[in-house]
Amino acid sequence: MSRISIIVPVYYNADTLMLLYEDMKNKILGKLPDYEIVFVDDGSGDDSWEIMNEIRALDEKVKCVRLSKNFGEHAAILAGLSHCTGDCAVTKQADLQEDSELILRMYESWEKGNKVVIAVREERDDSAIKKFFANLYYLIVRKFIDRNMPVGGFDCYLLDRQVIKVLMMLDEKNSSLSLQVLWVGFRPDLIYFHRKDREIGKSRWTLAKKFKLVVDSMMSFSYFPVRFMSFLGFVFSIISFVWIIGVIIERIVVGTPIAGWASLMCLVLFSAGLIMLMLGILGEYIWRTLDASRNRPPFLVDTVNDSRREDK
Repeated sequence: MSRISIIVPVYYNADTLMLLYEDMKNKILGKLPDYEIVFVDDGSGDDSWEIMNEIRALDEKVKCVRLSKNFGEHAAILAGLSHCTGDCAVTKQADLQEDSELILRMYESWEKGNKVVIAVREERDDSAIKKFFANLYYLIVRKFIDRNMPVGGFDCYLLDRQVIKVLMMLDEKNSSLSLQVLWVGFRPDLIYFHRKDREIGKSRWTLAKKFKLVVDSMMSFSYFPVRFMSFLGFVFSIISFVWIIGVIIERIVVGTPIAGWASLMCLVLFSAGLIMLMLGILGEYIWRTLDASRNRPPFLVDTVNDSRREDK
C-alpha cells in the first residue's frame, strides 16, 4: 500500500494550522490509502509548535519537526523531505490558499506513473501589485533561467521517492527548491488550480525575501549575470574607443577644444558606478562559493515528535 507524505512548512501559522488539518481531514485524508503529515516549524515565534503537537495528539500519523532557528522555507521543506517516509511527498502551504483536494488530484497523477507533479497557479486572487511582481519574477525565470517554468508559477508539488533522493543529494544553499525540481529533469505533469487570497493571518513573505529569491534564482541557475557583465564591458569598451577617436579627429580637423571638467566627471562617476555594480555581482558569486565551501548543513533539527516512533 502506497503512502503519501504531506510536508507543511510552518512559520508563524498558529492561527491556521488547526483549520488546515480539519480541512485536510474532511476532504482528503479518508480518501488516501495511507498518509503521514510532517509539520516543520521553521523557527516560529508564536504558538505554532504547541498547536502542531495538539494535532499530533489527535492523529498518530502526524509528525512534528522543529528547526533550531529560522532557516527559510527552502530548508524547512528539505527538512520535511529528509524525515518523511512516504513513497511520494507533496508540499502544502499552511496559509489555506490552496484547496486541500489538490493533493488528491496530484496523488492520482502520481499513481499513473508521473514522478513529478506540479500544481500551477492558473488564477490567483491576490492584489494587482502582487500579481504584477509575481508574473514579473516568473517572466524573468522563463526568459533567463528555465523556459520550462509554468506561466503562473508554483509552490506546491508532488515528488516521487526517487526524485526526493536526488534533491537530498544536491545539498544546495542559497537556492530555489522549485527551480531544483525543474532542474532534475523528470518530466512533470501539470495540474492547474485557483489560488485563493489569504483571509487569515499575515504573510511573512517580505520584500527582502522576495528580492533574495530573485538573486538566488539568477545566481544558482543562470549564466546571465556573468555574461551580462562581459557583454556590458565589451559594449562600453567599443563606445569609449569610438568616442576617443571622434574627439581626436574633431580636435585635429575642426579645432574644437576637448570638453572640460563637467563632462569628464560625469563619465568618471558613471564608470565608477558601473564598476561597483560589476563588483557586487562578482561578490554574490564569491559569497556563495564561500558559503558552499564551509559545508554547513542547510538546516539543523532541534526536536522531532513522532507518535509511531515513540510507540516502538
